[in-house]
Amino acid sequence: MAEAHYQPPPFRYQQQHQQKQTAAQQPVTTQFVKAATAVTAGGSLLILSGLILAGTVIALTIATPLFVIFSPVLVPAVITGGLLGLGFMAAAGFGVAAITVLSWIYRYVTGKHPPGADQLDTARQKLMNKAREIKDYGQQQISGVQSS
Repeated sequence: MAEAHYQPPPFRYQQQHQQKQTAAQQPVTTQFVKAATAVTAGGSLLILSGLILAGTVIALTIATPLFVIFSPVLVPAVITGGLLGLGFMAAAGFGVAAITVLSWIYRYVTGKHPPGADQLDTARQKLMNKAREIKDYGQQQISGVQSS
């Protein structure tokens, strides 16, 4: 009897085999150059981050007494500036919204069928039908009261 042995698909096996061969075929100098480049780049970035951290600590140490001395002026100034900025941004946002709504209304009135016009027409029809039903019901009730 023939024993069944599992064999991986040939394509995947070939890819793995080629990757191993590629790594093994690279000379030691190429691998060394890659490692040296990685260590140099990583070390440079590590030193740069350390310098930035040191600069930040020094700047904060120098600026903290100035913030404490000028805080009675700076805090209200920052609050006022923030409120002014928020007010201008809110006004601009409401202005854009108003222009958008007016543009939509203009397109709706001129018959250009803007997005959402179908929903508005459907809602208007429902309201008109309900108003007509209520009017008819009210007239029936009034006529019933007057006849009795």
